[in-house]
Amino acid sequence: MRHVPALAGALAALSTLALAPAPLAAQTGQTPPLVEGAELTAIRARAEQVVQVLNGKAEPADIFTAGFRAAVADAQIKTLSASLTAQFGPAQAVALLSPNDGTRAVLHIRFERGLAKGSIAIDPAAENRVNELVFTSVDAVAQADDTPEKIAADLAALPGSVNAWFAPLDGGAALINIGADQSLALGSTFKLYVLAALAEDVKAGRRKWSDVAVLTEKSYPSGRLQDWPKGSPVTLHTLASMMISISDNTATDQLIAVLGKARILKLMKDSGHSDPDANDPFLTTKQLFILKASDAQTIADWRSGDPARQAIIEVVQVAEKDPPLEQITSAFANGPKALDIEWFASPADLAKLFAHMRRKADPKVFDIMAINPSATPAIKDKWRYIGFKGGSEPGVLNLTWLLTDQAGRDWALTLGWNNPAAVVDDGKLEGIAQRILLLPR
Repeated sequence: MRHVPALAGALAALSTLALAPAPLAAQTGQTPPLVEGAELTAIRARAEQVVQVLNGKAEPADIFTAGFRAAVADAQIKTLSASLTAQFGPAQAVALLSPNDGTRAVLHIRFERGLAKGSIAIDPAAENRVNELVFTSVDAVAQADDTPEKIAADLAALPGSVNAWFAPLDGGAALINIGADQSLALGSTFKLYVLAALAEDVKAGRRKWSDVAVLTEKSYPSGRLQDWPKGSPVTLHTLASMMISISDNTATDQLIAVLGKARILKLMKDSGHSDPDANDPFLTTKQLFILKASDAQTIADWRSGDPARQAIIEVVQVAEKDPPLEQITSAFANGPKALDIEWFASPADLAKLFAHMRRKADPKVFDIMAINPSATPAIKDKWRYIGFKGGSEPGVLNLTWLLTDQAGRDWALTLGWNNPAAVVDDGKLEGIAQRILLLPR
């Protein structure tokens, strides 16, 4: 399954329009804000035109160099711009340009509900056209008039099926509740169940984080361990950390091999999952990839249910040769594929999982969940602890956080979006998540 990176990183990846030279390095000290009446230099004029491009009021061909447009197509610039304004509202103004002259500068652009930070460069030999534009982060800005009701309406307007839950774990009233009992495909968020089973075993003394597993499994990206030689010794802590922080699929499958599928299904049941049978037989990431890349008859057989499903898994398990990565990749090239071949849980299930982990898991597991907290600096300032796991494939997106507020109260935020008819917009859901995490409580 594809890794869903931190919100800041995801939005940077979504919104980066870049061409060599490399982005301007971060400057130390304070950079003076742009003030009214500042001299309209060549670089400032181009920066203000970028605002117009972002709003669809100017054409990329009028602003960017030919080299930039060869590297980043006009259509891509327009798509990225539309995605940003859909998430954060219209671009309003250049909020920072430092220095205000020359050919390179730090650039901040203020949106209605966010602030994009990055850099800009112009080429004097090409009519001062822009030859570099990089947004390294786009942070949501808390809005005084934003409310849970407005956010819920925005979630409900998304095409396909959406569920959402934002509430304290101790049973307090939910600020956001959309389909709390509706089960949707999770993508890599299912790895939280693998993590929980391992952490429970550690607390019970059945395993240690320092236990070493010999690498026997190999899945497909995302991750790094698929490139490691079989037989490599890896601690369970390293496997768990890679599974959660970079969504390493091979690390996940190795932990499933160590724990056993029955152990993970038992954890699902013990944690209060409303329908653990929906995940039985429990798939490894490799098995899911191969099933989705299979022919129509195999997928139809899978849908017929047990015992056909177990027979199909056994065939996949004993195959002498795995399908090449190109075959797996091509299975997802045309959009959503067989979303019923997945792992499933509802927001209520995931909230119960976190509550179960607080009671039964070794505390070090929460350090692992916090390696990649998927939070902007503004969000980090609002929470004492942030742990995260997300997951996606075409047509599937899930974002799930365990949070502790400054008073020490645990909260869960989980957002799910499935659409078998079209690829979902990761950035749009991530923007909504930022708004939720910035809400006053």
